[in-house]
Amino acid sequence: MTHIALYRAWRPQTFRDMVGQQHIRQTLQNAIREQRIAHAYLFNGPRGTGKTTAAKVFAKAVNCERGPAPEPCNECAACRGITSGTVMDVVEIDAASNRGIDEIREIRDNVRYAPSEVRYKVYIIDEVHMLTTEAFNALLKTLEEPPGHVIFILATTEPHKLPATIVSRCQRFDFRQVSLEEQIERLREITQEEGIEAEPEALDYIARLSDGGMRDAISLLEQAAAFGAEKITLEGAVDVTGGLAARQFAGIAVAVRDSDAAAVLPLVEGLMQAGKSPDKCLENLIYYFRDLLVLKLAPDSAQGMGRLADPGVFRDMAEGFSAERIFRMIDELNRYQNEMRHAAHPQTLFEVALLKICTLPESGAPAAGAQPEAERRGAAAPGASGHEVAALQQRIDQLERKLEQLQRSGGAAVAAAPAAAAPLRGAPARGGGGFGPRSGGSVRTVKLDPFVSASGSPDTAQLRAKWAEVLARVKDARVTVHAWLVDGEPVSWAGDTALIAFKNTIHRETTEKQANRELIERVLQESFGKPLQLATVMQKDWQQAASGPAAEGGGEPFELSHDDPGAPPARPEWVEEAYKMFGEDLVELKKE
Repeated sequence: MTHIALYRAWRPQTFRDMVGQQHIRQTLQNAIREQRIAHAYLFNGPRGTGKTTAAKVFAKAVNCERGPAPEPCNECAACRGITSGTVMDVVEIDAASNRGIDEIREIRDNVRYAPSEVRYKVYIIDEVHMLTTEAFNALLKTLEEPPGHVIFILATTEPHKLPATIVSRCQRFDFRQVSLEEQIERLREITQEEGIEAEPEALDYIARLSDGGMRDAISLLEQAAAFGAEKITLEGAVDVTGGLAARQFAGIAVAVRDSDAAAVLPLVEGLMQAGKSPDKCLENLIYYFRDLLVLKLAPDSAQGMGRLADPGVFRDMAEGFSAERIFRMIDELNRYQNEMRHAAHPQTLFEVALLKICTLPESGAPAAGAQPEAERRGAAAPGASGHEVAALQQRIDQLERKLEQLQRSGGAAVAAAPAAAAPLRGAPARGGGGFGPRSGGSVRTVKLDPFVSASGSPDTAQLRAKWAEVLARVKDARVTVHAWLVDGEPVSWAGDTALIAFKNTIHRETTEKQANRELIERVLQESFGKPLQLATVMQKDWQQAASGPAAEGGGEPFELSHDDPGAPPARPEWVEEAYKMFGEDLVELKKE
């Protein structure tokens, strides 16, 4: 039996057959029983929950020769004709392919005529949100003044796309996802009636995979039955749907638990060789870690969870993870799942996602980039306890935040002015911080001609296209760093270095602080999938270099370096401080 035959054989023919929509069934039956039939209904809900089927059952109930009756008899000529689609007065329209104003005008012209075969003319418009604005306007006129012998039933999965004037003229019914228990029971009935042998775990897996849609569940059941030659096993259902078997889940989970990044890539390659899709693997992995989380936080709910087998198989695995780490892993996997929808290479993104969660630290452990600093601070107080070290760390973080606030308001610049020699504006800083003298008095020289040559490269275009994403990730990691970096503009990507041009000196210098630089470079690596260094330049210097001889392929390379530390600044120190505090756009020099 084909899927079409199986679905039709088990398609509800009465309100009693509808699965999971008891509230709708009761309301519609009471309306028919009390002769309070509305002229327009709106059925909305997820796909495969029975919206169109309920519309046809309702059309049979109001037109049944023994009715109108709360349940159609399915024996009279009217019921049989509506079921087979031969009654001309019950019209089903697919708005996805008939969405124009001409089709709606035809309906508007025909509703004035009385039904010829049954009691009511019923128009079922499926996916009604696909209609054009003009078609909605034409339909609105008909809904405002409908003839008494016409019933409109609008079905949609996206009711928010309907005009409010249409929704307000309909009785709205929200179809819900079918519960897991009801789906499993209906699948069991189907297999028994059709003589199909099925393992209970396989039915449970199919029901969970359908996401509350009974139609999808029947489709997957038929697919699994065809694969297993009339015998549905858990392994067969997993294979035919592209999911992961329990042992494959366990292998990935063990590699993640042990932070064994080297074991991840062979596992992914094996899955791809077996024909698994990266997006489905990632989706199932999220559910797997969700099961581990539920097992740790709500053990009593273990009977109602899990996509594969007895929850007891997860208990040993759950002991290897902290709840906080599982939370963070699910967050990371969900973020990569959203990105995978638009990825050109889903397998690569799947590998990166697994490598990412492999490197996540346990609860309370510092991130990889912060470990040397934490060890360095801990070494300063060898006799301190863990609690004292944590309190000291918290105090240091508070002081750093206060310093950043003072720098932003300009107070730090005023305090540092008497003691700090003004650095040359435009010189890229390395490890220097704030307004004080740079450590060692040396700054790496930046040759701008390679960046000028690469300003029109595909890498530069990619950097600019994803810069908003980089800023968002930096903001999620530390909002203070984002406040400084947002002043910068990506101008070039040459080799393994991204060049950012700043308008304001203080924003640039704060971005160049070592901790801030490390955070930004880590985000760049996550965004582009490879190590990427950060280089900064003042915007006026970049514009000068971009318009100079090097930009045209000739002349000497344009370099940014600072003068001899002992040489006097080109301008008075207080002028340099004014530029750093307020930015070049707000400072104007006038000679008295």
